[in-house]
Amino acid sequence: RGVQAHRLCPPRGAGSSLEPEERSMEPPAVPEEEEEEEEEAVPLSVAPGPVGCEPFGYVGIEAVLDQMKIKTMKTGFEFNIMVVGQSGLGKSTMVNTLFKSKVSRKSSQPGQEERIPKTVQLQSITHVIEEKGVKMKLTVTDTPGFGDQINNENCWDPIIKYINEQYERYLREEILITRKRKIPDTRVHGCVYFVPPTGHWLRPLDLEFMRRLSKIVNVVPVIAKADTLTLEERAEFKQRIQEDLKTHAISVYPQEDFDQDPEDRALNDRIREKIPFAVVGADQEHQVNGKRVLGRKTKWGIIEVENPAHCEFPLLRDLLIRSHLQDLKDITHNVHYESYRVRRLNESNRPG
Repeated sequence: RGVQAHRLCPPRGAGSSLEPEERSMEPPAVPEEEEEEEEEAVPLSVAPGPVGCEPFGYVGIEAVLDQMKIKTMKTGFEFNIMVVGQSGLGKSTMVNTLFKSKVSRKSSQPGQEERIPKTVQLQSITHVIEEKGVKMKLTVTDTPGFGDQINNENCWDPIIKYINEQYERYLREEILITRKRKIPDTRVHGCVYFVPPTGHWLRPLDLEFMRRLSKIVNVVPVIAKADTLTLEERAEFKQRIQEDLKTHAISVYPQEDFDQDPEDRALNDRIREKIPFAVVGADQEHQVNGKRVLGRKTKWGIIEVENPAHCEFPLLRDLLIRSHLQDLKDITHNVHYESYRVRRLNESNRPG
């Protein structure tokens, strides 16, 4: 106890007292040099940036891709395509060739007499295509009667109205308080415009249609029935079309403004050099060198539609399905639909 009492007692010396000391409420003074050192040690104006961190063992982040693939295979996805052009340019045959299925309007209505309607009529048909476990709900919209009349003034109005109606339907579902977990997507993701193989230049009808439609949908122009042109005529016709599009400031898909990175720009630049694609459609198979190929049989041989030396159908198929299908859907949602949504909400908020 004596030792403990001795340790608890304050040391006696100069200035020491057993009475309680008066303590000030102000914080103890810090020397100016120490304050400067602390301020210099922690700069407040510089925010720490993101630091890359590489794991030193396997975590399993890459399994997210497998999860997305499994979920997509279960739920499937939607793709909506529109074909526009005069009658007799092979629109239905081209759609059947693209998906190697009888998915066109004519294929689904066999036995009916084909008549040219007096006005532009839009007809949509939906199929579910499955390949290697992946399901795709495909909707093909045809436009019979487009450009077939003597007076084709404002023949694009029904098409513009239809595209905007699909945006409006999606918008109404999206702004509901209690909305569906997955909103049905009927918006047109791509519009394939068939240019007649005249070999000269784009008609005023072609220019006006693409000028109006390229602002609200992804337009992909193609030269229909390119086997009616020689290789020299095809190259000259394609160059004239590219010049007309540039002169009239018509931006067809893929648009230069939406390239994400240098790799996308390099790929899309190669595609833009080939647009419009000179295509040939065929939904019948023929025997060529012991193989069954899709093609058109003529007196001088068989035109193989999937042979890049014969036509540019493989480029169109790769663009629409194999390389840019998701990009078509993303641009439709993030650009075309977004501009429509902003315009409609501004109209609804406008007083009066």
